Amino acid sequence: MLEIAALEKRFGDTQVLRNINLRVAPGELVFVIGPSGSGKSTMLRCCNRLEEPTSGAIMLDGQNITGCGAQALNRMRLQLGMVFQGFHLYPHMNVLKNVMLAQEKALKRPRPEAQARAMAMLEQVGLAHKADAMPSDLSGGQQQRVAIARALALDPKVMLFDEPTSALDPELVGSVLKVMKDLRQAGMTMLVVSHEMGFAREAADRVIFMDAGVVVEEGTPDQIFGAPKMARTQEFLSRVSG
Repeated sequence: MLEIAALEKRFGDTQVLRNINLRVAPGELVFVIGPSGSGKSTMLRCCNRLEEPTSGAIMLDGQNITGCGAQALNRMRLQLGMVFQGFHLYPHMNVLKNVMLAQEKALKRPRPEAQARAMAMLEQVGLAHKADAMPSDLSGGQQQRVAIARALALDPKVMLFDEPTSALDPELVGSVLKVMKDLRQAGMTMLVVSHEMGFAREAADRVIFMDAGVVVEEGTPDQIFGAPKMARTQEFLSRVSG
């Protein structure tokens, strides 16, 4: 469903990503871990060209995102839902309108249809009762779940999560992870960058360990967390678990 091939990214003289090759199969949850500055978020942002790759290719369902122009890119981006560290909700709009807006503007859905889809997605993330609330009235965890509902309302083929719980108080993390777990059970294809090791161990199909802009090791959660082969992976996991 999503393929990253020979991806490289430089900022000036600094090379941030080096020959990244990664495939995400339909319905698969692939979890990317690694130290800060390892290139995880940059890789994710290259997937929908929020960052322009220096070289390499990103394929979504067989179509090359890196080779398409602006109009085609905008259509492709609708198929790649993205959830950021920050929630990026419109503060002057209530929850329902936040989830409806992109549907009406980008997909040209009629308002009744957009509203019905928005309510269905809010129900899915457990927030239908907050449809009329303003973002400022919600907790961080609730705001992030609204952001997930907004992305899902566009019917994406793949969901990208960039540290979706890092801005949340610890007691609010669980509600967001539950939504992600429900999405996995529903068959959503997901590429997740996160430090939530327990969630990765429990829910991921595969775990990718990145460091210094390269994929050091990948495998099942049992392989990566239970018997990592590479010394750098072992060192990283011993530090984060210790």
